Amino acid sequence: MGIFSRIGDVLKANINDLIDRAEDPEKMVKQIILELQKDVNQATQALGKAMASERIAKRQLDTAVKTSADWEAKAKAALNAGEVDLAKKALSHKVKADEDVKQYQQMYDQISAQTAQVREQVEALKAKLEEAKSRQAMLVARSQMAKTQKNLAQSVGGLDSSSALDKFNRMEEKVTRQEAEAAAFAEIAGTDHAAEEKTFEQLQHDMDVDAELQRLMAEMNPTAETAAEGSTMA
Repeated sequence: MGIFSRIGDVLKANINDLIDRAEDPEKMVKQIILELQKDVNQATQALGKAMASERIAKRQLDTAVKTSADWEAKAKAALNAGEVDLAKKALSHKVKADEDVKQYQQMYDQISAQTAQVREQVEALKAKLEEAKSRQAMLVARSQMAKTQKNLAQSVGGLDSSSALDKFNRMEEKVTRQEAEAAAFAEIAGTDHAAEEKTFEQLQHDMDVDAELQRLMAEMNPTAETAAEGSTMA
C-alpha cells in the first residue's frame, strides 16, 4: 500500500471523526478542504524549489563537461606545438574536470529522481483535493442522515447492539489511522542521501594524467609518443 493510499484512509477516518464530533459538519468539511488546499500549495512550492535545484545541478554538470573538453583541446594544441610538459599540465586539469563530471552527474541524477517523486506527490495531492471537493455534498448529506437515524434510535429505546457495533468500528478506524500515520512517517523518514565520492589520491591522479597523455599522443601522432618516451628516458 502506497503512502497516498494511507493518506486517503487517514483522511476518511478524520472526516468520520469530525462528523461525529462537529455541530456543523458542513463547516468542518469546508475546513478540511481548505487544509488540503494549503497542503497542495505547500507541495507545489516544494516542487518549484526542487525544479530549481535540478536546473542548477544540470548547469554545473554541463559546465564540468565543457571544462573537460576545453582542457583536452588545449592538451592537443600543446602536443601539436611539441610542448609535452604543457600538454601534461592541461591533462592534469582535464582529469580533475572529469572527476567533477562524475560528481555532478551523480548529483543531477539524484535530484532529478527526487524532483520526479515530488511532482508525482503534488499530482496525487491535487487529485485528493478534487476528490474531497466532489464528495463534500455527499458527506454533509450522510452526516445529516446519520444524525436523524441516531435520534430515531434513541427515541425508540436508546442504544442497541447496532450502536455498539458502530462504536467498535470507530475504534477500529482510529487504530487503523494510527497505524497508517506511523507507517507514513516511517516511509518518509527512510529517505536517504548517497554519500559523496572520495577524491582520488595524488598517485592515482598522476597515473590518470599519464594515461590521458599517452592516449592523445597515440591518437594524434604515433611518432610524438616515441619522442615523449625518449624524453622521459633521458
